[in-house]
Amino acid sequence: MSQLPSEPEFEQALAELTTSLGSFLKAHPGYQKALDTVQVPERVIQFRVVWEDDQGQAQVNRGFRVQYNSSLGPYKGGLRLHPSVNLSILKFLGFEQTFKNALTGLNMGGGKGGSDFDPKGKSDAEIRRFCVSFMTQLSKHIGQDIDVPAGDIGVGGREIGYLFGAYRKLRNEFAGILTGKGLHWGGSNIRPEATGYGLIYFVEHMIQKACPEYSLSKPSTLVAISGSGNVSQFTALKVIELGATVVSLSDSKGALIATTDAGFSKDIIESIGQLKLKGGFLESFTDFADGANYTYHPGQRPWKHLTKVHIVLPGATQNEVSAAEAEALVKSGVRIVAEGSNMGCTKEAIAVFEASREKGGAGVWYAPGKASNCGGVAVSGLEMAQNSQRLTWSPEEVDAKLKNIMTDCYHTCLSAGEKWSGEHNAGSDVLPSLLAGANVAGFIKVADAMKAQGDWW
Repeated sequence: MSQLPSEPEFEQALAELTTSLGSFLKAHPGYQKALDTVQVPERVIQFRVVWEDDQGQAQVNRGFRVQYNSSLGPYKGGLRLHPSVNLSILKFLGFEQTFKNALTGLNMGGGKGGSDFDPKGKSDAEIRRFCVSFMTQLSKHIGQDIDVPAGDIGVGGREIGYLFGAYRKLRNEFAGILTGKGLHWGGSNIRPEATGYGLIYFVEHMIQKACPEYSLSKPSTLVAISGSGNVSQFTALKVIELGATVVSLSDSKGALIATTDAGFSKDIIESIGQLKLKGGFLESFTDFADGANYTYHPGQRPWKHLTKVHIVLPGATQNEVSAAEAEALVKSGVRIVAEGSNMGCTKEAIAVFEASREKGGAGVWYAPGKASNCGGVAVSGLEMAQNSQRLTWSPEEVDAKLKNIMTDCYHTCLSAGEKWSGEHNAGSDVLPSLLAGANVAGFIKVADAMKAQGDWW
């Protein structure tokens, strides 16, 4: 691939999958052709987005949609609005999404899109004009049975509304072409909470098997979370609801660490949610000004500032846990690391966690985001099902389905990990690799569908 441009994030995701598939491919070498095929996206769309700012000036951004794989269903994956967005990041996200969606058990393919537009600091009118221009191009390539985008970083309920409205006017149809919609115009209950709630439902199974003494029902269980957006907020709220203690949050400007045994309260999390809706940062949250209950660390992530922690849930963005930070977490006593973000740990950090697990005993058990955070896209799939039926399920119905999906995903990854992570032996105290389990299980499902449909032979 030397003739291709460098795509570090995508190459990292591909290397992780390839490494995890080592023992499986050795036993089934014919699947190498599937790996060669699946790593190439079916379609990459790039377009110009010209929009008008509040001064009447024309601004231009790049728009993307990577339609990665449709062997299991319509392309499905979020839209990210952030200045860091480039083709490498979107290819990595679409590639991961393909296998994540396979692990939900629902009929969804994988895709990802977005733009290098930065919504921070923009007025509502500027964001609306950008969304209309973006959808003018994207609408040519999506549809409820073709490609169904959703939100991601920088795309919340407001942006989904503007995008959906633009599509409806452009195409003269009301169709389920986006998920994350408002509840009264085709959205689903539990969708905003789904990624955070699903992460906790997955982690509860990990705790039950690996370290039941750190049940989330105990205030003595310390849970470190990074990020403070939608995923991290609802992760924290579910932890607090169950009874454990949240000790950290963060954003792109710094980390906030609780300094008392009480940790973060529900009221504080909800206040942070309001701050984030206004585009604010944790550094400006006045409740923390006196430093009595929290310490703010500018320009830092939380991981090296935790003297004691049991459960770690990265929830901000990719590569947010380094090897040095992973080693600091091991020294702090972490037992469970599960990603709420996509590829939240660097490959070096994952190596630290996997080495700890392989020692057995009180090692670290790591779950990759394609398994542990698939609850968000799972409920997006349930939203698609509700749209097809013109029905709205109750919060209780959706939550029950989400729990079942996360339970099935956990057992699928556990079973494949027991079979394909070589250092695990029945009867030993070495836990199976959920990294290997998630990658192998997701890959087999996608590869078999592709073979049946003639995509490789």
